[in-house]
Amino acid sequence: MAPQAPDQDLKDDLLEGEEEHHDVLEVREINIDFRKILSDLRNLDWSKVVWKNVILFFLLHLYSVYGLYEAIFVAKWKTLAFSVVLYFMAALGITMGAHRLWSHRSFKATLPLRIILGVCQTIAFQNDIYEWARDHRVHHKYSETDADPHNARRGFFFSHMGWLMYRKHPSVIDKGRRLDLSDLEKDIVVMLQRKYYLPLVVTMCFVLPTVIPWMMWDEHLITSLMVAGFLRYTLVLHVTWFVNSLAHWVGSKPFDKNIYPSQNPVVAYLSLGEGWHNYHHVFPWDYRTAEFGGLINYNITSLAIDLCSKVGLAYDLRTVTPEMIDRRINRTGDPSYVPVYAKTKTK
Repeated sequence: MAPQAPDQDLKDDLLEGEEEHHDVLEVREINIDFRKILSDLRNLDWSKVVWKNVILFFLLHLYSVYGLYEAIFVAKWKTLAFSVVLYFMAALGITMGAHRLWSHRSFKATLPLRIILGVCQTIAFQNDIYEWARDHRVHHKYSETDADPHNARRGFFFSHMGWLMYRKHPSVIDKGRRLDLSDLEKDIVVMLQRKYYLPLVVTMCFVLPTVIPWMMWDEHLITSLMVAGFLRYTLVLHVTWFVNSLAHWVGSKPFDKNIYPSQNPVVAYLSLGEGWHNYHHVFPWDYRTAEFGGLINYNITSLAIDLCSKVGLAYDLRTVTPEMIDRRINRTGDPSYVPVYAKTKTK
């Protein structure tokens, strides 16, 4: 089915216009200021630190460093190839599944595709679909405020991964409870995954990635665990986190210059198309999360959705018209910016 404009009955928290505008944007630069780091640590409310997560993240990155060594000097090529496949499966589980399908309902998926995406999202191990989508909807509705789970105004590290090691701000919890999540609660894939999440995630993220190389091509169990398990998992985590951090700090703002989310091609390349963040925060229901999809625009996720649409697994793909893009650029963006569709016409 051809892409279409959004239905009028979409929930308000999935539509354009929720982004908070700031009269004066602070200048954001990525630099390491040890004095500020020490000052922040002295003023930190240590009672709100989630020490369990701090320890787990420390161990995860320790194992990942060893996994990198194993990947370079020990692992068989089949294990490396298997890890790359798992990387793309996990990444699509987040970008195509948790994000574009379940958080924004930018397209609809048949039950078989939802099951596949649910499996892939479980491999990614970034909380269950229900919780991921809830937090992401809050992020869009209250971006860069106290109600934003990974509010970038609290610093680059906080927006990247610190938010997972610190107790949620009360506003995040309050606003999250007010969202209508009935669409998620009606989805059997979402609710079954949530009910059995712990055994599913341990099996899909660590057990099978460890056992399959060992059984299929006689890889050492430790090598399998460190490379296909911990190292692959850590890489997917950081790529996802870069959308929350780097894409809120560095990049252009052609569609809305009064918000922090930015167009970041590096993040787009790493995250299969999620880095065109200024566009995405302006048009969150567009299944492409960018002006165009496909490999040439570093948007593998959109390409996957298009392929699924052609075989009948995905349908009702929502997008925007060139006229809508033009109007938004003229109203809040950079008037000198030439949209991609206009560049294509002139060729």
